[in-house]
Amino acid sequence: MEFFITIYHTFLFNPIFNGLIILAETIPGKDFGVAIIVLTIGIRFASYPLGAKAIKAQKKFADLQPKIKEIKDKFKDKKEEQTRAMLALYKEAKINPFSSFAPFLIQIPIFIVLYQIFSHGLDTEQFSILYSFVETPEHINTSFFGIIDLDDRSLPLALGVGVLQFLQLRQMQPSAKKKKEKKQKDGKPDISSMMQTQMMYILPVVMAGVAATLPAAFGVYIATTTVFSIWQHWFISKRDKSEEEQSGAVQTA
Repeated sequence: MEFFITIYHTFLFNPIFNGLIILAETIPGKDFGVAIIVLTIGIRFASYPLGAKAIKAQKKFADLQPKIKEIKDKFKDKKEEQTRAMLALYKEAKINPFSSFAPFLIQIPIFIVLYQIFSHGLDTEQFSILYSFVETPEHINTSFFGIIDLDDRSLPLALGVGVLQFLQLRQMQPSAKKKKEKKQKDGKPDISSMMQTQMMYILPVVMAGVAATLPAAFGVYIATTTVFSIWQHWFISKRDKSEEEQSGAVQTA
């Protein structure tokens, strides 16, 4: 156990903490909230390929839903055959259903690090783990734009997290046109679509509640990574649509 704790501090906690201190001391105004935003964006850009792969996997998985429903109906009472048919379908479509969880798995360790840093308040005792080339700051300003104290809870920031989570989930929902076509084709409501719609309203409330019980630093991190996810999803979808239109134009010509 001690070995894993050492690995965690050496390769995760210490680098992230030192990075935050460097950014907080370098950024004009020495705003620790801005330092969290910059570090979060840097980490998300570093993991951009995984995020892009996850978004494409989600799109493919959504396109496969009619076939998945057919398999479930066909092998309703034969779970083993249903599983084999599902795996064969994923293999044929070249999709890994677990790849969409990769961005979330990356965020968990960072969340844990921020919790350790801010759960008991940022104090000078933590400066003992600073690298030799990092100058020890005389004082850390935990104020975000002089409005929000990152060590305290912030209800407005928590509400902002909830709104951003809603926008992200809504962005991931199939278009109204696709929903209507699917309903007309099946002749009955799609249970999975109904569950997704319910989660689009439930999950933001849960996330806002979690953010409201934690120091505002978590709200800044969650809000930043959510905004980045929204932008990444929009950018990749726009690029793929443009490529499809160009490919269709070439085929037509």
